[in-house]
Amino acid sequence: MANITRFSPFDEAFDDLFRGFLVRPLSYEYPAGTAQFRVDVSENEKAYTLRAELPGVKKEDINVSIDGDTVAISAEVKNEKDVKEGDRVLRSERYFGKVYRAFTLGQAVEEDGSHAKYANGVLELTLPKKAAAQAKRITIQ
Repeated sequence: MANITRFSPFDEAFDDLFRGFLVRPLSYEYPAGTAQFRVDVSENEKAYTLRAELPGVKKEDINVSIDGDTVAISAEVKNEKDVKEGDRVLRSERYFGKVYRAFTLGQAVEEDGSHAKYANGVLELTLPKKAAAQAKRITIQ
């Protein structure tokens, strides 16, 4: 017995068009021209510690703001490279502009006890946790 199958010339065209479309691994890359910086966040029972890699940024160009349990870090990245006369730049992969990251931590932070240190391109923030408000029990009269 012969099997009867239906033939459509468009089947192969669509198969070729979509072959491998969802098979490739998907990854997100930042668009060209945008800079990001890496941040490590750790905690212990008393404080949060954030370490942000900001190489080539002057400490005067870094801003840190704390609002309750939210910490925001912004920096202005500049490339002030002198090109000598007679030299020509073949390729320059530098970013000019501002970078920004914000984090919501699990607990409010003491603004007064917080301190920041910047050395060798790494910004280190130590953010002490605010004492959690104890629930007040009301006696019924």
